[in-house]
Amino acid sequence: MGRNEKTSKSVASKASKLLSNPKSPKKVKSVAASALTQRPDRNKK
Repeated sequence: MGRNEKTSKSVASKASKLLSNPKSPKKVKSVAASALTQRPDRNKK
């Protein structure tokens, strides 16, 4: 993956919901976690 490629906010939100759902299969959680690790860091205020 290139340096400039990041997961969008909407995809990250959906991935977060999938991770918090206890009924999500392991493979789905793995992909969701991968998407969240590619999310840009939040700015500290």
